[in-house]
Amino acid sequence: MKILMVITSLGVGGAEKVVTTLADQLVDRGHEVNIAYLTGEALVVPKNKSVRVLNLEVKSFRSLTGGYLKLRKLIDDFKPDVVHSHLVHANILCRTMRLSTNIPRLISSAHNSNEEGHFRMLAYRLTDTLTDMSTNVSYEAVDTFLKHRAMKPGRILAIHNGISTTEFTYSESERIKIRKELGIHNYEKLILAVGRLDNSKDYPNLLSAISHVSLKCRNVKLAIVGDGPPLSELKEYANSLGLNNKVNFLGLRTDIPSLMSAADVFTLSSAWEGFGLVVAEAMACNRVVVATDCGGVKEVVGDAGFLVPPKDSRKLAATLELALNLSDDERLKIGTKARQRVIKHYSLPAAVQKWMHLYSAPINDLKTPFSSEIPR
Repeated sequence: MKILMVITSLGVGGAEKVVTTLADQLVDRGHEVNIAYLTGEALVVPKNKSVRVLNLEVKSFRSLTGGYLKLRKLIDDFKPDVVHSHLVHANILCRTMRLSTNIPRLISSAHNSNEEGHFRMLAYRLTDTLTDMSTNVSYEAVDTFLKHRAMKPGRILAIHNGISTTEFTYSESERIKIRKELGIHNYEKLILAVGRLDNSKDYPNLLSAISHVSLKCRNVKLAIVGDGPPLSELKEYANSLGLNNKVNFLGLRTDIPSLMSAADVFTLSSAWEGFGLVVAEAMACNRVVVATDCGGVKEVVGDAGFLVPPKDSRKLAATLELALNLSDDERLKIGTKARQRVIKHYSLPAAVQKWMHLYSAPINDLKTPFSSEIPR
């Protein structure tokens, strides 16, 4: 089968990682995969070199026509059996592409419950009939899209992201190496956060929480992995809270499983999320997770971690303190339960199986065929 994936960008983010990991898995199963992205630098790419990656170079609204024509030529030349688009701009572009180009099957995937604007939901609604099926990454995200009438009932499914439990696994040797690199002593506790520096991740909330935690737990350090325009502002805010020796902004890193092994607690402070891919990755590494109850994060964590309300730094701080003060036996029990939950509900093979059903089942049967779903 020939599969063309189209995504808005290949920057560092959950959706980008899902697309490139899925491409690798599909190629391993004998399929031919191309990826086209609209704009920016390709920072996340498939490991398999046989996956062709094409930049459509849509740098502005004026260059949209050129990107449209380039994508149409790619479709005409590659002749994919399936076009699978990801994120709002790519989704709308591929839907309108169907007005002028033969696309045998089109799957549109959103990766968040918050598309940041009424116009985007309206665009989804107006182009809904141009796609064969839409998906989102959690039941909560699907419910939100239906509430805003972005799609009609029966036209959107929840397909949860898949996690490689071989890549994301705890390593004692990596823990020792990374903690030595970061200068974390044995008596110190490390909290880790991973995600691009943008408004959705609400890092000011996390920094405020750490300022409260550090008053009672002086042996705590925070490491933040990610990059983005607010970096200098976040550093200034951390300094204003007296956290200059407590917080380490690590920038972009590719050794996330090793960093997760090094951490004692993983935290997500987001104001909104679709799925919370990094939460599932941390759980696969047997980490104790403290996350905000936003988007589909509750579906991921279940009873194998701690949830707090978004935008409440004091409750986040109190729960981080609770997690940091767990005994070794309690931490091991929660971490083991977390990994088992990911293996049961979010394994990569199970996710690929669901996508292959959407790619190959008769159009009238494009509905979830899986009896074992995650509790809502």
